Amino acid sequence: MPTIAHLDMDAFYVSVELLRRPELRGKPVVVAGTGPRSVVTTASYEARRFGVGSAIPASRARRLCPQAIFIPPDFEAYRSHSRQVMAVLREQIERVEVVGLDEAYLDLSDLQRPRAAMRRVVAEIKSRTGLTASVGIGPNKLVAKVCSDAEKPAGFVALSREQACERFAASAPGLVPGIGPKTVQRLAELGITTLRALAAADETMLQERFGPNHGRDLVARALFHGSAQLTLERVAVSESRETTFPQDVADRAEQEEVLVTLSEKLCQGLKRPGRTIAIKVRLDDWTTVTRARTVGEPTTDPAIVSAVALELLRAYGPERPVRLLGVRVAGFDAPAPEVDTGQLALPV
Repeated sequence: MPTIAHLDMDAFYVSVELLRRPELRGKPVVVAGTGPRSVVTTASYEARRFGVGSAIPASRARRLCPQAIFIPPDFEAYRSHSRQVMAVLREQIERVEVVGLDEAYLDLSDLQRPRAAMRRVVAEIKSRTGLTASVGIGPNKLVAKVCSDAEKPAGFVALSREQACERFAASAPGLVPGIGPKTVQRLAELGITTLRALAAADETMLQERFGPNHGRDLVARALFHGSAQLTLERVAVSESRETTFPQDVADRAEQEEVLVTLSEKLCQGLKRPGRTIAIKVRLDDWTTVTRARTVGEPTTDPAIVSAVALELLRAYGPERPVRLLGVRVAGFDAPAPEVDTGQLALPV
């Protein structure tokens, strides 16, 4: 039987900040940008008790928890600590799939004592970085992921698929990755509000309501069936840069100036040339539009990328003020698999 672990760092960004500010331990701390439209990156468990969570507007977080201490994000520090964590994982476990700065899946199938191995990993991370992690272990990635979230912080939960079905039977379907809020709402309209009910639901009915593939997948997820296959190589299919304006921008000249700047920054970081250039425009009413064009030769030239991006923007001609602008290059000619070197490379 496969044995898969999911390791998830506890409140990672906040925990890194607390290493530098130990006097804030035990207090509600929120990592968020300072702009009027900034969102919460993460929050300490003390702040989460007030309803503050990742991705909610920072302004709402301040209303929910006026006493919270807000810290601007320092992504260089987070990447540095992430590299240390991932280095520990690769030293201790042969097969590792990194899925973010603060989480990874590990294949423990060949280990005689997988739980003991993961306890050593957690202890080594704590020793080297001062950070804590939660671990979930199961026969597939789905069980492992849900288990790692079950007893945070510093949790350690190992379950079989059958045990996971029993333990989380009364939980809402949204507990399982891949079942989003809109699906949860539609399931509730059918009277399905728990994983137990979803697992027992008529699959034909679900396929009629959600489509054949999604309907079948919902039942499978409720029964905690999932893949045990790890992706050890990650190949970027596109690179992009985007920015959200502090205030909506209606002036076309300002929009174009920002688009040129984004194109230059994007090209500076491109490792391979691409054939497809695209823009992303989000209007003040949250309407999001993308436009793309394929050029004759793959390029990393900022002059070419910015010129095409400007042509796409002018052709679209947004009639409302713009909230967000982005530019993307895709269609790389020769994808080169990333090699595990201990360095974590993530798109910005």
